[in-house]
Amino acid sequence: MPSIDLNRDYPSDVHIVRLGDRELILVGTAHISQKSVNLVRQVIENEMPDCVCVELDTKRYEALSKKRRWESLDLKELIRKKQLSTLLVNLMLASFQKKLGKQMGVLPGTELLEATRAAEENDIPIALCDRDVRVTLRRAWHITSLYRKGYLLANLLIGLFDRTEITEEKLNELKKTDVLSELMLEFGHALPELKQVLIDERDTFLAEKIKAVEGKRVVAVIGAGHVDGIKRALQEEKHAQLDEINTIPPVSPIWKVFGWSVPAVILASLGAIAWEKGSKVAGENILYWIMANGIPSSIGAMLALAHPLTIIAAFVAAPITSLTPVIGAGYVTAFIQAFVRPPVVMEFETVLEDMSTLTGWWKNRLLKIFLAFLLPGVGSMIGTWIGGYKIISNLF
Repeated sequence: MPSIDLNRDYPSDVHIVRLGDRELILVGTAHISQKSVNLVRQVIENEMPDCVCVELDTKRYEALSKKRRWESLDLKELIRKKQLSTLLVNLMLASFQKKLGKQMGVLPGTELLEATRAAEENDIPIALCDRDVRVTLRRAWHITSLYRKGYLLANLLIGLFDRTEITEEKLNELKKTDVLSELMLEFGHALPELKQVLIDERDTFLAEKIKAVEGKRVVAVIGAGHVDGIKRALQEEKHAQLDEINTIPPVSPIWKVFGWSVPAVILASLGAIAWEKGSKVAGENILYWIMANGIPSSIGAMLALAHPLTIIAAFVAAPITSLTPVIGAGYVTAFIQAFVRPPVVMEFETVLEDMSTLTGWWKNRLLKIFLAFLLPGVGSMIGTWIGGYKIISNLF
């Protein structure tokens, strides 16, 4: 390999790790810093490496690189696969980054996209080395307790509507680090398990993927918050952990039992009422169950200003879906809302700005689908406990 040390006048954000006869050049970036954008291109064009690794997975790369990426999104299929929650959390995190990016004049992830452009212009192979963002988010959600899930969502919501201007000192601090990692490290004190999935596991995953690419000189463009962890992981052999940390854990059997026990108790109670008190009393209890579930769920759809068919669907679906953990009322109402009032491309493009204002959630059709998912679901949950309590009380 020709020596190019004389040309390596790099700032401290660039780290060179030698593994045998290989050189791995780690470029630590901030995802909303023009300085990072310029540095990435400078290093790639100076090093002319055998491969450029970027901290992206396929989905995030497509989201950054395709101008009309929303046209290929099948929203109804996404709802059928129960991935609406994942999309919502993704958008909330993206909105947080974009808000910071506006103050700095650089869109989030620009330096990652710049790395791929510089590599393509110089005919250098590109490797997407990050773990699938859906796996990351679902592992994070799985490992977090119910109480801490509420804490996380509350902080994300507060961050969405926070209008506090970031101080110049904080802006300068953020320019030196990876914004998403900075956010997660703040949560890390209260949510250490979240840091484990979002930072520590990804350090291992990225390090192993970087080591696996071909070539003696490799440039890896990664968030500054990952640099130290990746440098440590590169010196260790953790390939055997990849399958484990790249798998979505199955739902706990306890939750499955609990999910089926609620409808089982309700149905058993209705059967016992019919046996002991007659079909008329059982019919009255069934009617109460329908109303207790249908009314709160349909009110939720009304609060979302959903389409009339969605409101009707909420009333019809809630009493039925409450008796099965397979699907919730929110997925039914979201699907109907997406079918009768699909968002237009422009609303996809403005969703990150719209979700940072309260009125935007009701004006943007995509966000209204989320409201039609969440509010009827909450209503159905309330109705299940009210109706269940009443039916079990009537049994005794």
